[in-house]
Amino acid sequence: MSLSGPNRNPADCEPTYDEIQQIQLDRLQRVRNELKKRDYAACVLFDPTHMRYATGSRNMQVYSARNPARYAFIPAEGPVVVFEFGGCLHLAEQLNTVDEVRPAKAISYYFCDSFLTNVTAEWAAEIDELVRKHCGSNKRIAIESATSAAAFELQKLGYQIFDAQEPLERARCIKVPNELKMIRASLRATEAGVRLMESKLVPGISENELWSHLHQHVIATDGDYVETRLLSSGPRTNPWFQECSTRPIEAGDLVALDTDVVGRFGYYADFSRTFLCGEQAATAKQQELYKLAYEQVQTNMEMLKAGRSFKEYAELAWRIPDNYKANRYFALAHGVGMTGEYPYVVHREDIDALGYDGVFEAGMTICVESYIGHDEGGEGVKLEEQIYIHENGIELLSDYPFDPRLMPR
Repeated sequence: MSLSGPNRNPADCEPTYDEIQQIQLDRLQRVRNELKKRDYAACVLFDPTHMRYATGSRNMQVYSARNPARYAFIPAEGPVVVFEFGGCLHLAEQLNTVDEVRPAKAISYYFCDSFLTNVTAEWAAEIDELVRKHCGSNKRIAIESATSAAAFELQKLGYQIFDAQEPLERARCIKVPNELKMIRASLRATEAGVRLMESKLVPGISENELWSHLHQHVIATDGDYVETRLLSSGPRTNPWFQECSTRPIEAGDLVALDTDVVGRFGYYADFSRTFLCGEQAATAKQQELYKLAYEQVQTNMEMLKAGRSFKEYAELAWRIPDNYKANRYFALAHGVGMTGEYPYVVHREDIDALGYDGVFEAGMTICVESYIGHDEGGEGVKLEEQIYIHENGIELLSDYPFDPRLMPR
């Protein structure tokens, strides 16, 4: 399987205005196509990531993830209506994907108190009016991230309710033309943020202070937020998933991180690196850990190809040594777009209990993961690369060097 990239051509890492307009229309069409496949009249999207994918609308992403205060009505055919937070209607009015912007009905106790039942009924009636006007007699509708009361109100009006996550995940997993330019733009900005952060890595700096430099750069480059707090040092690198803390980083510590940045254009820049703090040489044990993690990522990258099943990929994947299996990362690989997305491919040891089968397809972007930490303790190493699958090969999207003091010789 041929490997190309990373692509550093500026024209391929920054979409033009016209390309952005077409990307937005193409993404919307992918959503509509998935609705049609399932004979859904429409979907109602509350998840701000889904809203941005389908319409290009961007407003209070984190706030909207926990408050049902804005949403979008996407019919399989017909006009798209964005229901925007009060006072924010102007934010979506110029989008080429949106036919109408209305004020949202915030269907939560926080906003409505004792009026919630009435407001939810009014919300359902407005959705019903749109379906009847634009979708005929079809009463199959998909929703996600709404309150249970919203679904119940639609059921009272005779609707069959389905989960909108499935068609949205399927739409998002294949990238439209020039979508890669947005992904590369997000990666290049995040890579610059990690370079800034690495330049600040000196003995005595706390994990939190070090991590803050990435956050600052994400905002400065028009990104949205960092989804997790995955930076740890020294003994806190094993096991993985110990969130960033006040611990001062010491000379000789390994410092492991996973970017998890929702960056430029709303796209996920997701790669992992492990650094060595200070000027001294790495220990033999640190180099051994790094060698294993590097081998895992490189081997499993080479196994990716269009048409390969998830189960076949799991069987072909790099064998984790026994003493490192207990602390293995939860996934071999996962899809990536505006966030982590379909598919999710687990290890051969886990596939019967936790996994599902499917096929890697051309047009998918995939993150290949590794975490190596001994089951008896000590430090650990986290590495990860972001990949695009072509018809006849793969392209490395992430572009950040490995620490030469830790690299296998």
